[in-house]
Amino acid sequence: MALRLSPHMTVMQNAAQKASKRLLRDFNEVEQLQVSIKGPSDFVSQADLRSEATMREELGRARPGYAFLMEESGMSGGANWAWRWIVDPLDGTSNFLHGIPQWCISVALERRLPAGGSEIAAAMIYNPVNDEMFWAEKGGGAFLNERRLRVSARREFKDALFATGIPFAAVAGANRLAFARTLGVLMPQVAGIRRFGAAALDLAWVAAGRYDGYWELGLKPWDMAAGLLIVREAGGFVTDPAGAESILHDAGPNDIVAANPHMHARLREVVAEGVAAAEGRTG
Repeated sequence: MALRLSPHMTVMQNAAQKASKRLLRDFNEVEQLQVSIKGPSDFVSQADLRSEATMREELGRARPGYAFLMEESGMSGGANWAWRWIVDPLDGTSNFLHGIPQWCISVALERRLPAGGSEIAAAMIYNPVNDEMFWAEKGGGAFLNERRLRVSARREFKDALFATGIPFAAVAGANRLAFARTLGVLMPQVAGIRRFGAAALDLAWVAAGRYDGYWELGLKPWDMAAGLLIVREAGGFVTDPAGAESILHDAGPNDIVAANPHMHARLREVVAEGVAAAEGRTG
């Protein structure tokens, strides 16, 4: 029996599926461009922009009064918004650029609360290559297509498989140092550490139990907004390295530690120690 989607989730999934059709065509073309001298960088940038334009058009048509926070075009809509879409039209751009089929569309729906602040009310991460739709609504659980998701039940670090994002050239020096310190502590203790290159999918895979945990520093809100709700609705814990649960900030920094309930506290401690060491607060 097919799951009955809410109106919001129906809008989100329909928009992502429409944008994904052109992305898949572009992705197949990128694979052919790998052998060209010019290279596919400009082509991928246009693919990203076209996907964002499709998402804006579809979401805006369905809910014309909602604001937007989008990777390419930034904020739009009224400052006193009650609802806001947070959209990454192509997460895993470098993978896309190199013909690696690990990329996705990520959408979160944020609502402003009467007492102040906001929360993610609905979230969706779609991997078109594998036709995997990860989604959740606040209080309703998390799903992969029509299957209910739960985080893994592993308890020991020696059995754990973690994911992260390895810092690259543009990443701040302090974050590179923090990563190196954290990695050095974790590597001898765990079954493995993976870097697949799409933060939203890393979080979705924590929710699905494929990873036992994930951490990264310096993300943008659109990288993690959908994933944090999906992990929580699958029974996982999501905080920043200091343990704060309110971790989504438009202006940053956006640091995240997500894991199953048995792994989260220890993983958070190791990441926090790495951050402190990079900032010179420890030896």
